[in-house]
Amino acid sequence: MKFLKTILVTFIFLTCSVKADLNQNLIKEFQQGGKLIFIRHAYAPGSGDPKNFNLNDCSTQRNLNDSGRNQSKNIGNFFSRYNVKINNVYSSEWCRCKETASIAFDRFEIKKFLNSFYSPEFRKNRKKQVRDFRKFLNNWNKKDNLIFVTHYVFISEILNYAPSSGEIIITDKNLNIVDTLEIEY
Repeated sequence: MKFLKTILVTFIFLTCSVKADLNQNLIKEFQQGGKLIFIRHAYAPGSGDPKNFNLNDCSTQRNLNDSGRNQSKNIGNFFSRYNVKINNVYSSEWCRCKETASIAFDRFEIKKFLNSFYSPEFRKNRKKQVRDFRKFLNNWNKKDNLIFVTHYVFISEILNYAPSSGEIIITDKNLNIVDTLEIEY
């Protein structure tokens, strides 16, 4: 039994120090600038949107619940705690993305290319949104850290990565994933 406790304590000690080193490396990456930070909107129960939802009426959409709002606060707290310099925050037009951005960062700008194309009526926009996003990146100064609050389908399309609700995906200017962080709600 004593042997098992020793192994367990050693394992916990080693994994904690590795995690601390990873956090320090991530903070250095942020401080260097030039990072693209993708955030899937915070927790909003369900998937997709109700039939006949209206993009201009939040009451018809799938929205954050209290857990999602708490997760949004935790996202903002992460960036504040580590003094991550953010030049711009961009959000999809969907209410759950705007609410995530508003709670986490207080300020954001809408970019239609970040919209969801999960629903059949928006699926036809996928190629144009990807093109518009790439055009946007071509005009980016590549020195600033930018945040994109968006959807599973957009992140999956751009990064070939399946994010959880509220997950932060950090990439370099070439869209190579540097690290990911799952934020609790």
